[in-house]
Amino acid sequence: MKILRYGADRRTLCLIGAWYALMGYAWAASPSGFGVNVLLVAALCAGAFIGAVATHNAVHSPVFTARWMNNLWQVVLTLTYGHPVSSYVPGHNLSHHRHTETPRDVMRTDKARFRWHLLNLFFFTPSISRAILGAELDYARYAAGRHPRWARQLALEAVVMVAVVAALLAIDWRRTLLYVVIPWQYAAWGIVTMNLLQHDGCDATSPWNHSRNFVGPVVNWLAFNNGFHGVHHLKSTLHW
Repeated sequence: MKILRYGADRRTLCLIGAWYALMGYAWAASPSGFGVNVLLVAALCAGAFIGAVATHNAVHSPVFTARWMNNLWQVVLTLTYGHPVSSYVPGHNLSHHRHTETPRDVMRTDKARFRWHLLNLFFFTPSISRAILGAELDYARYAAGRHPRWARQLALEAVVMVAVVAALLAIDWRRTLLYVVIPWQYAAWGIVTMNLLQHDGCDATSPWNHSRNFVGPVVNWLAFNNGFHGVHHLKSTLHW
């Protein structure tokens, strides 16, 4: 029986598994040294960002052949990324991909227009977070009666995430903030900020130049070829 739709996703499973293993080590060891913790948190942030990229891929091209396994995988990714995976759909798939860089794109890059580009890099995510959250809530209300399967999956991911974080906070709030919440926040900031890097200054009306590509082999190995953003917009369901 074929489990994975594409064998390349063994890399996805291994990298996400490595993040969980590192998280388990950090939680169990809980080192006291400042330098060790800096390295641990940095590695967990990088791994959580990889989880966010895997989330992006999963909502475009499911990983497993069985629906229930994809549903379970989305729960696993939710705890890596720090946000219900299903909620990625309204702001990204239904808004950004359909209306790239137009007024109907809730993630359009002209929402951050500081004269100093470094400020755009830092504050692009906060500048669009309200619009993204609004799109997620609007779609959740819409889907409750029209797409109950999606709504149930969203509810499952949200309940599991809240329950896990509440339990971890009750056990040790310091470790939870350091090893869980900070990486989650970095992942959310990182995946949205990538939208700025991939689209700001590009020609949204061009059939080819609407996106910026990053072709480095190392970054694309770690990010599952998401540096090749132009072809992703041309055919978003194409596996990475």
